[in-house]
Amino acid sequence: MKALKNAHAFWLFPLFIATIFFISCNDTDDGNYIKPITLYEKVNGHWLLNSIKQVDEISGQSISLTDQFDFSSLNIELNTDSDDNPQTYIIHGNAPALLPVSGYWSMEYPFINADGSANKIVFYNDANLTAKSAELTITTLPGNNNILEFKFTRKTQGQPFVSYVYNFISLNID
Repeated sequence: MKALKNAHAFWLFPLFIATIFFISCNDTDDGNYIKPITLYEKVNGHWLLNSIKQVDEISGQSISLTDQFDFSSLNIELNTDSDDNPQTYIIHGNAPALLPVSGYWSMEYPFINADGSANKIVFYNDANLTAKSAELTITTLPGNNNILEFKFTRKTQGQPFVSYVYNFISLNID
C-alpha cells in the first residue's frame, strides 16, 4: 500500500509541474501601447489674456497692466502637429510687443520636471529651433481650471529687473 502511495506521488508531482508550466505560458493582453501625455497637449491651442501684471524684481512690487495699452485684446495660438509636437505660435492683438509676435515654439522638457522646477516655453525665430527669441517660465499649467500662466523676465547682465506675468484662459472648444 505504501508503494502505491509513493507511485501516485511520483506521477502527480511531474503532472503538477507541467500544469504550472503551461498556465504560466499564457499571454495576458494588457492593452495597446499608448504614448504618455506631454505638456504640449496641455498648453497647445488658443489662449485669451485674462490678466497681465508687471513685477519689479528688485522691490517685489507689482502693477496690473490688464486695462492699459490695449492688453485686453492680446491672445496667443500655440500650434502643434497631429502628433502634438510643437510647431508655430502667433500672438494676436494690439498690445505692445513685449514678445515676438510669431515664430516657432518648444519646451525645455515635454513632461513635468521630476525635481519640481518650473518648465519653460521657448520661442524661436526659425523652424530649426536654433535662434531663441524669448523664454517663458510656466507658473500655472492648465488642468481642471483651463488657465495657462507664464512669466517673461527681462534681465540685464544676468540679473532680473522686471517680469511680466501673463494669465491666459483657454479658448479651445472641446
